[in-house]
Amino acid sequence: MDKIRIAVRKFEPFETTLKKLWDAFSVENNLNMEAEMIPLELHDLYEETLTKKGLQNGDWDIAHINTDWIFDAVNSKAVENLSPLIAQNPPQNFPEGWHESLLHLQEINNQVYGLPFHDGPECLIYRKDLFEDISEKENFKNQYGYDLQPPKTWEQFTQIAEFFNRPSDNLYGCVFANYPDGHNMVFDFCLQLWTRGGSLLHDNNQININKLEAIQALDFYRHIVNNPKTTHPKSKEFGSVEAGMAFATGEAAMAINWFGFASMCEVIEASKVKGKVDIAELPHDENQNSASLNVYWLYTIGSGSKHKNIAYDFLRFATTPQSDKLLTNEGGIGCRKSTWNDTEINKTIPYYHKLSMLHENALTLPQTPVWPKVAELIDYMVLKAIDSKIPSAQLLEETQKNIQKII
Repeated sequence: MDKIRIAVRKFEPFETTLKKLWDAFSVENNLNMEAEMIPLELHDLYEETLTKKGLQNGDWDIAHINTDWIFDAVNSKAVENLSPLIAQNPPQNFPEGWHESLLHLQEINNQVYGLPFHDGPECLIYRKDLFEDISEKENFKNQYGYDLQPPKTWEQFTQIAEFFNRPSDNLYGCVFANYPDGHNMVFDFCLQLWTRGGSLLHDNNQININKLEAIQALDFYRHIVNNPKTTHPKSKEFGSVEAGMAFATGEAAMAINWFGFASMCEVIEASKVKGKVDIAELPHDENQNSASLNVYWLYTIGSGSKHKNIAYDFLRFATTPQSDKLLTNEGGIGCRKSTWNDTEINKTIPYYHKLSMLHENALTLPQTPVWPKVAELIDYMVLKAIDSKIPSAQLLEETQKNIQKII
């Protein structure tokens, strides 16, 4: 029997949602076709779909591609241009059904190469039950001289993390994702840089990270990650999923992570913090603004697929308002405005409507084919900062020299 192959970002909510969607799609279309869905970790997903040209040579019909990679994927002709298919048979309420910030990264040279699948910008996730506890508030004010509330600055973030760090209770002030996969530490570095008023780009739009704000960002980050008085000791082993699970099982008071890991706390069985979580904008330096990072996941079709029409029909089915809501109820993050404002969803996840607020501050990474290689260099730099005593200024200078060689 003929089958369609789907490369899935490994994450249980994605896997269960896709299985349910394919089953429903098959019944609705009287389709007798098997879908082989292979869950892959980030690095393996990039390797399978792009490095090994799996999307070009027909190994994969559909793949989850994140917006970090889409420019690279389009440049290497790995993914199908969906614009002609959309013109003939658009997804329901396209494009008005989505926030504009979820439509532009996959639009290259006025052509569309993917449909939004899973979203949720970076934010501060915190335990509101701890922050609202009367005795905690009193003790905090006595110790630090100001009211306990979600931190506005990185200095407050550090103090609050110290206050809630209680290893004997298996509770830590904060948790990070420091597993070197070319993503989490890169994103954290960018957020630290942006919330200090810095930028990844030079005046001439070239990538340049060798600047004062970057030194401050790297200094702060390497210190807090290694601080046993504030930070979960397993942070260095955690990817974003593991850090999200540690928060969901009650092991941290605060996390800087994707919005999806906040909503996951309300819907997964393993969560010990249902109803005890809220989100806020990221802290920032004095006199600077908050920032968020918008990287989202897309459904894409391989340019070498032999089942492009069925694949596109499935993409249309998988992005309807009902399917988007299903993904959310499974523990992912729907991308449609209708899901963000859904009464039932906001009953389960009371901060879901705040997604539009996060998108107002959400910045994006530079769209250049060399970004994945630049990200590897930044990832290596942050890892070196965490694991060594080499001054941040020296690490940034060396990394910028290596970036220059690529660009």
